[in-house]
Amino acid sequence: MGFIGDTVDSIKSTPIRQNLSQFISLGMIVSSALFIWKALMCITGTESPVVVVISGGMEPGFQRGDILFLHMSKAPTRTGEIVVFNINGHDIPIVHRVIEVHERRDTGEADILTKGDNNKMDDRGLYAYGQRWLQRKHIVGRPIGFLPYVGWVTIIMTEKPILKYILIGALGLLVITSKD
Repeated sequence: MGFIGDTVDSIKSTPIRQNLSQFISLGMIVSSALFIWKALMCITGTESPVVVVISGGMEPGFQRGDILFLHMSKAPTRTGEIVVFNINGHDIPIVHRVIEVHERRDTGEADILTKGDNNKMDDRGLYAYGQRWLQRKHIVGRPIGFLPYVGWVTIIMTEKPILKYILIGALGLLVITSKD
């Protein structure tokens, strides 16, 4: 009958109580992951405590596929620091180095210009239309650590979405059909 037919038969043959228990286990796994993510947000002070480097703009410092752990501090941004920032209209954060900071003494706010270490030009071409500088509100965090190449799983699933759905479906079936 095949794998899918065997899986359906396995689900049908198990008692309702066991199926319900397995669905609750799946829900607990998902809610635990969300809880851990929210806890990391509170601890690090950033809405995105973990990001994946998706381009080669920061090579050789960070490679494509590196996972960065971020922290957001109240310390002012300085030239030479690496920051992760969002741009209006873009969903994916960018990891680049600060090359210029202009602080306003009266308000304490700063205009920030960034550039990828491996790029020839600054990031003004990446910023939103008409935007010449970043402000503190655009900064998501600063890297405090990284895991090399572990983020390739995320990149592959983003570039080939069908693999993401296959993996999620397979993991869901594994949890639902497990006999423990």
